[in-house]
Amino acid sequence: MIYLKNKTDLSKKDLKIIIILFLCLLISSPIGISRIFKIDFTFIENFSTIFISIILEAIPFILLGSFVSSLIQIFVSEDFIERILPKNKFLGILGASIIGLILPICECSIIPIVKKLVKKGVPLGIAITFMLSVPIVNTTVLISTYYAFYNKPIVVVLRTVLGLATAIIVGSIITFANDKEALKKDKENIINRCSCGCEYNIGGYLNLSKTKIILNHTTNELLNTTTYLIIGSFISSLFQCVISKNSIISLGQSTTLSIIVMMILAFVLSICSEADAFVVRTFISQFTLGSILGFLVFGPMIDIKNSIMLFFTFKTKFVIKLIIYIFLIVYIFSSFINLITKLGVI
Repeated sequence: MIYLKNKTDLSKKDLKIIIILFLCLLISSPIGISRIFKIDFTFIENFSTIFISIILEAIPFILLGSFVSSLIQIFVSEDFIERILPKNKFLGILGASIIGLILPICECSIIPIVKKLVKKGVPLGIAITFMLSVPIVNTTVLISTYYAFYNKPIVVVLRTVLGLATAIIVGSIITFANDKEALKKDKENIINRCSCGCEYNIGGYLNLSKTKIILNHTTNELLNTTTYLIIGSFISSLFQCVISKNSIISLGQSTTLSIIVMMILAFVLSICSEADAFVVRTFISQFTLGSILGFLVFGPMIDIKNSIMLFFTFKTKFVIKLIIYIFLIVYIFSSFINLITKLGVI
């Protein structure tokens, strides 16, 4: 009975691979789309270039995240997590906020890891703190931000401080809100929750090697996450083609509107945190410092592609609240930076 289910899962997996590859090929082929839908070639060419660049940029990190998720599933037990977590939840949140210094994980790969940690019993507030801080407070991002703003090192310091503060505050709010059932439950039965069998060591799976289970689990996680990545990348590419840089430059020196514009831009562009500093650097002379930091902090925490993945992983109500918390806190911090810049403190 179990093996029949495995064969069914395998055929579904193969079908999903074929569909994903076909969609990527279709969308990345400007000539094919322009002929099918009779749309302007230039627009489609720009769209395809942006779309495929987002996919190629994110896939390596999603693969890494899926692999780490598999390792956590197989080698990290609930008892181990319970032993290493501080009894004090606030200390746990502080620890989670700085772990990125030794785990250089991009935001593209963080959601599968957080999902697995929550399933293993890590408190939601600590897991969310980890999810929000790691894409900002990691050595790779800090180095890339320094090189992008080598003549303005204060940006590196402020990005790190604001990123840590936002992650800690949001994690604390979620801890006190006590959202225990935020993670979506698997719709499938106990055997089919994980087709590689690593969640439930039963029946025929007892004889599988750990290497094979890791590979199977990584493949399944990668396929599931890539589906949502494609949806998010499609929406992001569409927005980037429609919205021009010139249309937002006029709002750059507004103390309040500049922040909102840059945060929305960060959400729409969905740029990896290891590269976003080089993109936003081109706005440094037209926009306020607070708005630049709003872009650098808000984008790695929440963007279109991550939001799609979050909505498929967590309950809708929780994700909406999470996005609102992050937006408000980042906006307040960015406004404060604009205020002290006007006073000449920075």
